[in-house]
Amino acid sequence: MNLDIRSVTVGDVHIGTGNPILIAGPCSVENVGMLREVARAVVEAGVSILRGGSFKPRTSPYSFQGLGLEGLKLLHSVGKEFNIPVVTEVMAIHQIEPAMEHADMLQVGARNMHNFSLLSALGKTDMPILLKRGFMATIEEWLMAAEYLVKEGNDRIVLCERGIRTFETWTRNTLDISAVPLARMLGGYPVIVDPCHASGRRDLLEPLSLAGLAAGADGIMLEVHPDPDKALSDGGQSLSIPEMKKLVFKLLKQSENK
Repeated sequence: MNLDIRSVTVGDVHIGTGNPILIAGPCSVENVGMLREVARAVVEAGVSILRGGSFKPRTSPYSFQGLGLEGLKLLHSVGKEFNIPVVTEVMAIHQIEPAMEHADMLQVGARNMHNFSLLSALGKTDMPILLKRGFMATIEEWLMAAEYLVKEGNDRIVLCERGIRTFETWTRNTLDISAVPLARMLGGYPVIVDPCHASGRRDLLEPLSLAGLAAGADGIMLEVHPDPDKALSDGGQSLSIPEMKKLVFKLLKQSENK
């Protein structure tokens, strides 16, 4: 088992150095006012990286699909304004170049973990990549997806455990906490936990986040919205700004006590 974890630098943030980092922001970039409000709040709370989706792979084709290039520009502008690096998802090869111009880290979502053409194209870049585990993927398949990036020359990889599909119906997915230490040991990559997609419920975000850190996660990724009930995507698993500040305080305290 590989116990040497590669650290990955995103802007001026180092992931995998023993100090867990926090990533937070809206599921989708909706407009500049909302994004600025969230960015200001997460920076004040101590979050290290701002997240925001511009290209949104939704289950229904009639759901909000993101603002596309406009969203990327807003994310870039707000990230610069508040001096915080940003991560956003790409869904297709043609989205890579514009995303590289506006983001500091690119995310491969769960639905694209097996998109080998996309992985190979991202492997030819020098961008840090946040690789989410597919909701039906084994740990081995997840790590092999990472190897598609490595094979093309890019080992700046952070893995994200975001829950897998099981027979359980009371949560959106099931957080596989055992995947955190296993993926770190077997792959040698930093691993962060996304409790929002794992549970689909904001009332479970605190215990799942704390469990992730206790299992050795290198970071936690949270979804935040000024008014979650009116969010254009994933409002039920998003924190309000006061809830985010309260949880981030607890997570940073736990990190200090490790």
